[in-house]
Amino acid sequence: MSSTPPPTTTSAPVAEAGEPSGTAAVLAGLRVILHVAFAAMLAVGLARALAGVRAAGAGQTPGPFTTVVLVGLSVALAAVYLAGTVVERRRWRRGADVGRGAAAVWLAVVLGLWGLLVAHHPDVAWVAFPLFFVVLHVAGHVAGRHRRLGRVAGTLLVLAMAGVVGLSMAAAGEGVPPAAVIGPLVGAVVALVLSGAYRALLEESERQRAVAEALRATRADLAASQRSAGALAERERLARDIHDTLTQGLASIVLVSRAAQDALRDGDAALAGERLETVRATAAESLADSRAFVRELRSGATGAGLVESLEAAVRAFAAQQAAAGTPVAADVDVVGEAVPVPEAVETALVRAVRASLANVGQHASAERARVSLAFLPGEITVDVADDGRGVDPAGVDGYRAGGPRTDAPRTDGSTGVGLAGVRERMELLGGEAAVESAPGEGTVVALRVPLPRTPSGPAREDDRGPSVEDA
Repeated sequence: MSSTPPPTTTSAPVAEAGEPSGTAAVLAGLRVILHVAFAAMLAVGLARALAGVRAAGAGQTPGPFTTVVLVGLSVALAAVYLAGTVVERRRWRRGADVGRGAAAVWLAVVLGLWGLLVAHHPDVAWVAFPLFFVVLHVAGHVAGRHRRLGRVAGTLLVLAMAGVVGLSMAAAGEGVPPAAVIGPLVGAVVALVLSGAYRALLEESERQRAVAEALRATRADLAASQRSAGALAERERLARDIHDTLTQGLASIVLVSRAAQDALRDGDAALAGERLETVRATAAESLADSRAFVRELRSGATGAGLVESLEAAVRAFAAQQAAAGTPVAADVDVVGEAVPVPEAVETALVRAVRASLANVGQHASAERARVSLAFLPGEITVDVADDGRGVDPAGVDGYRAGGPRTDAPRTDGSTGVGLAGVRERMELLGGEAAVESAPGEGTVVALRVPLPRTPSGPAREDDRGPSVEDA
């Protein structure tokens, strides 16, 4: 006999599938008790009947025919009860339902066999007590949505069964003893109360299952959203890194190679050789950057310190512009005492300065550029200034992190992607970037990044802020 599912088909097993909750454990325990009680009382009642023990205490051994009938009906009742639980259990595992009609027929057969047993011997009447719960449970299932009708029908059947028990006890003795009335009524009331408690637990179990399923669905949606956000952030990071390194390097290679072609046409082999050397150096640097991307290593900063890295970037910019035939005098101005800078801050500032200088070389038509680095208490500022033609600040402000972004050319010939990437890098580190410019008055790209403060100073060499590569 199955000890897990209820005696008839209901929605309870489906509600508890995959839900190892305390409520489900209580429900399973109650069903085990119900099945064990039915089997025990049927066995005891049959044993008493075969022994001929009457309620009044007089012994009367049944004849051979009565014995065969009692054993046959008991076996039939146990078989039908067991078949119902086994069939229900198997269909539950497949996610199927026995159906209301089958449950009603099963209950009618069980009650009919029990009634025949009671008619042959009153000691079997005590099987009614576990059957009270079965009747109430099946009546509720058969009624379906009409729960009130199911409760009324179940109550009437239980009272009728209690009356049968009382009558069988009265028929076994002389008169109607108080136990024949009080015992069945008390059993019926207890069954009604416990059945209500079981139904409340069942509804709570279903609510818990629904909440658990909703939570699992929410977690799955959240995980999918996080994966999508992570992929988007990675694409944005790669776009910034590629634009500020490989794209700028390739653009310089194109410009300098054209200048080398012009020198060859003019017959100046020495100048062409110098420009081709610049192409080679720029290509080597771009190749190193690409390898660093593949290895997921830090690129841009050389590890020699922020000042040295910025000076190297400015020298490379000046050399590329000179080789391209559009020389720009560039230098670095340092204010304050240099302090160790976290790797993420150094990488972001160096790449932001590269992108700003690339804009100077491609769009500003400038003659001079200066990178001013200032170590201030708790922060670092970097200004990239040029004396070029300037830009419209209103047009520049449209390219903010999270704002509109496009590769369509603007009125000054640029795309704005580089400036947007600069702002995004600074904001990822808790800093900011601003562009000050006016037509004909040059441009200043102002960067500010806070430094983590420590008891020993503004920053430690081993401080690690949020990595730009992880953004």
